[in-house]
Amino acid sequence: MQESEFSATGVRIERWDRSLTRAGQVVVKDGRLALLTSYGREIDSAPLGAVSAGRPWFAGAGAAVARLNGTRYRLTMGQRDRGPDRTGPARRFLETLHSAGDRML
Repeated sequence: MQESEFSATGVRIERWDRSLTRAGQVVVKDGRLALLTSYGREIDSAPLGAVSAGRPWFAGAGAAVARLNGTRYRLTMGQRDRGPDRTGPARRFLETLHSAGDRML
């Protein structure tokens, strides 16, 4: 079975108290989720089985929250999109994690 893959660039990655990057990358590949800076340096990564993610009520459009290795990150995707539905990348990210989790059970 083919692995789920997802990649988004231009992602604002925040660790609740501070912004880590405003143009980072989120990559789901080979059963791992990786958060990268705009230069490709790894901020954090974890196997998909150890990642929890969702969209809390307080998050704005296009935002998701992910917990990797016990650290919560707020991911804001689609910041540069000007269309009416800027939630697309965040929704696809959560769907990718959900479908990967279903296959791991």
